[in-house]
Amino acid sequence: MPLDNPVLSSLLPVVLLILVGYLSGRFNVIRQEAVRDLSNLVFLVLIQALLFRTMCAVDVAKLDLRSLSIYFAVAGGLFFVLLVARGGTSRAAVLALSGIFSNTAMIGIPLIGLAYGKEALVLLFTLISLHALVLLTMTTVVLELCSAREQAHSTHTGRHILRTVGLAVRNAILHPVPMPILAGLLFAQTGWVLPEVVDRPLQLLANAFSPVALVLMGVTLAQTAIGQHLRSALVISGIKNLLHPLLMALVGYAAGLRGITLTVLVMAAAMPIGANVFLFAQRYQKAEELVTASVVASTVMALFTVTLVMYLLPLWVA
Repeated sequence: MPLDNPVLSSLLPVVLLILVGYLSGRFNVIRQEAVRDLSNLVFLVLIQALLFRTMCAVDVAKLDLRSLSIYFAVAGGLFFVLLVARGGTSRAAVLALSGIFSNTAMIGIPLIGLAYGKEALVLLFTLISLHALVLLTMTTVVLELCSAREQAHSTHTGRHILRTVGLAVRNAILHPVPMPILAGLLFAQTGWVLPEVVDRPLQLLANAFSPVALVLMGVTLAQTAIGQHLRSALVISGIKNLLHPLLMALVGYAAGLRGITLTVLVMAAAMPIGANVFLFAQRYQKAEELVTASVVASTVMALFTVTLVMYLLPLWVA
């Protein structure tokens, strides 16, 4: 596979950043006690800037809502099937997110841009603008509901179902992920433009999100016995890299999508697991080692699975 291949040129930087983090962890350049602080930096600072700035640019009137609704219906349906299959726990919710949340930005943008051009990027940017809003907010609500139920069960305290739902929804809204998304979306509807003095530092923080998150993932990987999680990680990676795009292709085709629209949605579904899943695992302290192993396995596997999807797509979407 030549180095100018769009799949390799998009995935290699991700692998190298994880490797940098892995070596930093192995040689104690970044120590174990610093991991939680780095996780807080990424989850409470960098991702805030990224989500708010992304949503500030959303023009709701220009969104291709029909195509996007099909994409999110497929992702949401797969999420709840995986959630139920794994027992409906908060751990199951994090693992279910692993099966549907794609690395649409750091890998998807360069890959789809190189392979399919500007027209494809327009639709991809539209998808990215709502990707976190829909999937992360949905997962946050489910996680808060599961956590509330598990806490009530562990303390043997009964709580009215409506109160449990109310607290879960409140915690989901007053949460580091949905809040900047909703704030940015509301700001976008005012028609105002962020002043340069505000937008510039937000841009710098947003740009730092992906590399820092991937380095942090590598540090965690250095402290993870990946061998004992390899089989499960490969199963999760197979669901994300192969089952997700296959379902998107089948449902999209049945719904009448064709050409570049179906191509972009299937390719977005074929992207490996995004770093946000790792951050959710860290935040809720659920399946951290397995999710770390799955993100790495999914990214490496994508060298082959994304190539396969790109080869088969012209036979499907024409």
